Amino acid sequence: MHPVIPYVVAAGLFGLGCYGVLVRRNAVLLLMAVELMLNAVNLVFVTADTTVRAALPHSGQVFALFVIVLAAAEVGVGLAIVLQLYRLRRSVVVDEVLLDEKIDDVAGLDNDETARHAAPGPTGAAR
Repeated sequence: MHPVIPYVVAAGLFGLGCYGVLVRRNAVLLLMAVELMLNAVNLVFVTADTTVRAALPHSGQVFALFVIVLAAAEVGVGLAIVLQLYRLRRSVVVDEVLLDEKIDDVAGLDNDETARHAAPGPTGAAR
């Protein structure tokens, strides 16, 4: 097979991933687009490993393995963040996330309710 074909396929996959990152509003679909971009990079690594003579044998496959491990860790952390976002906001739309709010404002509690739910004082009685 000609080595240009996997490079063109990888460029197409990376372009679709970039489009998904820039257009999608759902956090889960955003993570899927990032995974698509990482798989395109893996395809380039493996294709370059098979077509180019390198000083270290199978170095492209080793890099691809590291990218797969990195992608698995990214999915674990990303899904944990998405689940926490859903618990707080009941939505996973990325455009609606306000990063400069306090936690009390997000939960919808005012100062009176916050004081009632505060930790007990030194005497063991709630405030």
